[in-house]
Amino acid sequence: MKEFDPAENSASIVSVTDRVRPVKIGMPVTSVHFLGERAAFVGAEEKVFLVSGEGEISPVAVHGGGILCAASDGMRIVMGGDDGKLVALNAKSEVALIATDAKRRWIDNVALHSDGAVAWSAGKTVFIRSGKGEEKSLDVPSTVGGLAFAPKGLRLAVAHYNGVTLWFPNMTAKPEFLEWGGSHLGVVFSPDNKFLVTAMHEPALHGWRLADNRHMRMSGYPGRVRSISWSAGGKALATSGADTVILWPFGSKDGPMGKEPAMLAPLQARVSMVACHPKQDILAAGYSDGTILMVRIDDGAEILVRRNGSAPVAALAWNAKGTLLAFAAEDGDAGLLEL
Repeated sequence: MKEFDPAENSASIVSVTDRVRPVKIGMPVTSVHFLGERAAFVGAEEKVFLVSGEGEISPVAVHGGGILCAASDGMRIVMGGDDGKLVALNAKSEVALIATDAKRRWIDNVALHSDGAVAWSAGKTVFIRSGKGEEKSLDVPSTVGGLAFAPKGLRLAVAHYNGVTLWFPNMTAKPEFLEWGGSHLGVVFSPDNKFLVTAMHEPALHGWRLADNRHMRMSGYPGRVRSISWSAGGKALATSGADTVILWPFGSKDGPMGKEPAMLAPLQARVSMVACHPKQDILAAGYSDGTILMVRIDDGAEILVRRNGSAPVAALAWNAKGTLLAFAAEDGDAGLLEL
């Protein structure tokens, strides 16, 4: 395992740290997204900070308290808060109230569909509002741990204790239940709609091949997997949770079953965030010591974006073109890199 030493670093790895534009958010950041060419840093409480390519910061008040979840489709960011409200922020800095929970419960998960539908959860209840404004709800067996729309058709995956409920809100059929013991805290569909993967409370991922619901176990992590990202084209799933980026192969009909994952960019620190480039086989990895690397998936070649020595990296995102990388550490120390 290597640790970055400024004295020897220039000889061992290419660095672009001098090209990073620093951004001082001034509060913990929970996620970052792009609205057009502006990076939107979602604060832990009350505000989103919109940052232009020149580094100009525009704070926008969105909630009356803690911001618990956020999702973006590139045109808007939809966020849920401990004030019981679900709000949307667009590229014009306009804030719109989507829903207020009738019991003022925390809105703790949100997902967006490409056709404009939005799903959110409060406790054990999932709500979905179609792009036409029609609203439906579903109660699941336990507190919702994560939400994800399938890339094709209106199908919503709801992660919870002991498995995932697959809900087709436009159909009268009973929701399908994919069972696996334990607490499921995050869920994603593969881009080709063939696989479903959850992040567990234990240090593991679990997956199902949707054609036959066959189980896929992805374990061996020293810590919980809190960040996952599909590579361009969906051939691999990059994950945090270890002192390397763990990359599971999904290029065949069996996915990662019976295959070893690739392990890239080892450091003497744990990977805290991963974000795959939208168009090329490159990923960005953030670590618990504040380091950020860009990594080429084919051969593991690394470029240093940010040196270690600060709080863990808490947010990473590329813009849609893959020309801008935004990042933030847990303490609000953030930056933009133009490629």
